[in-house]
Amino acid sequence: MSIITSQQIHQYYETYAKIEVTFTKEVIQATQLVSKNVFLKCLGFQYPCILYSSSMVGAKIILNSSPSFQEALRKANNVVYLRYCFQKNPKGDPLTFFVPAKIAGSSPYGKNGGNLYFYSLVFTQKPADTLIEILGTLLDATLVSQKRKDERILITAETLRKLGISSKELAILIQGVPRKGILRDLSFGGAKVILLGLAKFIMHKEAVLRLEIEDPRQVLEIPGTIIRHEPVEGRRDISAFAIKFHEDRVPMAYKVLLSDYLKQQDKRKEIPTL
Repeated sequence: MSIITSQQIHQYYETYAKIEVTFTKEVIQATQLVSKNVFLKCLGFQYPCILYSSSMVGAKIILNSSPSFQEALRKANNVVYLRYCFQKNPKGDPLTFFVPAKIAGSSPYGKNGGNLYFYSLVFTQKPADTLIEILGTLLDATLVSQKRKDERILITAETLRKLGISSKELAILIQGVPRKGILRDLSFGGAKVILLGLAKFIMHKEAVLRLEIEDPRQVLEIPGTIIRHEPVEGRRDISAFAIKFHEDRVPMAYKVLLSDYLKQQDKRKEIPTL
């Protein structure tokens, strides 16, 4: 993620404070949440829980509501502390912090959930800037991806470096069969790649773009459909193919990647030249 200023933190909080983010598998990947290190603290006791969703003013968790927990909650007058944990730097220590809160309500987790309960928490003070930054970046990336869906980023050595993509040479699965390709451009909605092969055997096929990201080290798989092609001058055996991504299956980490890049480029344009 790009460097966030205190002004941006304030703007995130003012804009997105009450919007909940559900911690699906892809959101956990994009935020680098360390789920096993999330727990609820009450009267000095720690209770493992699952972070179901979070905003900047509250959270929902799933927790084993044992008799001992219910007794601790009663004695504490519903006052608790929710511990968050994110591994932002793979080589460093995880970022951990507590947010003070009060239990606002609870309900059983499904009909056969046993002692598992949903608990709604309301924060009693503004959370750490880290949480505002993580949630704000995620929500802002979603908004930017909608507003600038078709804005294309031409792939050069410089854009590869700024995006943190390992190489313009990449693997593409066409109907499940791996092929080597060369990345030409990217957008939130699709990509253009150069592939070896006759266009008539590739057009309108399902494809999965596999992007190798350097920091944090990961491979993003983005599914889509090949919708058109353009000939490459002087070559009959290769073409440039346009892939339209399946909008509902674009990884959140990819949206954050492109959003960060575009916002950094916007800032550069705002700097006056002498």
